[in-house]
Amino acid sequence: MRETFLNACKGIKTDYTPVWFMRQAGRYMPEYQKIRQKYDFLTMCRTPEIAAEVTLQPVRILGVDAAILFSDILIPLEAMGIKVEFLEDKGPKVSPTIRTSSQLKILRQIELESIEYVFKTIKILIAELSVPLIGFAASPFTLATYVIEGSSTKDFVHTKRFMFSETEGFQKLMILLTEATYKYLNEQISSGVHAIQIFDTWAGILSPFDYEIFVKPYVKKIIENIKNVPVIYFCSNTSGLARHLIDLNADVLSIDWRIDMKEATELFKTQALQGNLDPLVLLAQEQELFKRVNRILIDGQRAKSHIFNLGHGVNVNTSVDILKKVVNFVHEFKVREV
Repeated sequence: MRETFLNACKGIKTDYTPVWFMRQAGRYMPEYQKIRQKYDFLTMCRTPEIAAEVTLQPVRILGVDAAILFSDILIPLEAMGIKVEFLEDKGPKVSPTIRTSSQLKILRQIELESIEYVFKTIKILIAELSVPLIGFAASPFTLATYVIEGSSTKDFVHTKRFMFSETEGFQKLMILLTEATYKYLNEQISSGVHAIQIFDTWAGILSPFDYEIFVKPYVKKIIENIKNVPVIYFCSNTSGLARHLIDLNADVLSIDWRIDMKEATELFKTQALQGNLDPLVLLAQEQELFKRVNRILIDGQRAKSHIFNLGHGVNVNTSVDILKKVVNFVHEFKVREV
C-alpha cells in the first residue's frame, strides 16, 4: 500500500503530492455508466460487490493515491427510520420530513445492522485495494437540511425557519444526527477504512455567527469521537467561514476554489490542506488547466502538507483522459523547498 496519502493526511511532507478526486467514481466514467444502465443508484449502493467494483474503477483507470467508498451521504438516514429515494433527474427525496420539535420522535437511534452492506463493501475493498480507502459521512447539519427540506433546495426556508423559531428542537435534532454520524463512521473504521472525510456540503448557507452555533459544536463532537484514523473536513463555500475552521482539530481541511490556496496556507498553518481546483476548469483548454493546477501545487507547498483535489466533485462532462493527465502532472510535479 502506498503511504503517501496517509502521510500527507498526518501533516508529513511527502516526496510527491498525492491526488484523488471527490466524486471520482461516477457518471463521467464509461465503465460506471455500463453498470448504471443495469441498476438504479441505491441498488448499486446496497450491493457490496457492485459498490466495491465502482469504488475500484477510478483507482485502476486514473492511478489516484486513494479510493473513496462508493455510497451516499443519506444512507445513515435509512438506518434511522427515514425513507430515501433517488428520482431520475430530480435527485434525492427524503420522507417523512421533520420540521418541528413535535416531529422529532420520527427519528430513531441509528441501527447499523440495517446498513450492513456498507461495511461489507469496505471489507471487500480492503482485500482488493493497493491504496488507502476513505470512508465518509455528511455533517449533521447537511443531513438535517435533507431531513427538514425533504429534497435539494436553493433557499433552505424550512431549515432556517426551524433553526430560528425552534432553536432548542433543532439542536435536539443535531444531537441525534451527531451521535448517529460518529457511530456510523466508527463502524466504517472498524471495517477497515484508513481515513474519514466529513462532507459539510451546505454549511456555507449560514452566516459565520450561525455556523458557530448550529454546525461547529457538532462537527467538533464527531472529530473528538473518531479514533485511530485521520479526519478530513470538507466545507463548501469555504471563504466566508475560513477563520471559523481553524480550531476544528480536523487533520486535513479540504477547501473549495473560493479561497486562494496561498491565502489558505497562511491562515491554516498547522493543518494539512486538500484541494482546491474548480471542477469546471477541467473543461478548459489544457494549457489553461495545467497553468492553474501548477499554481495550486506551487502554493500548496507552503502548507504543512498538501493533497491535490478539486474544490467539489468531478463534473459529469469531464474527460477521463484529462483526469489521467492531471494525475500524471501532479505526480510528476517536483516538490521543492519554499
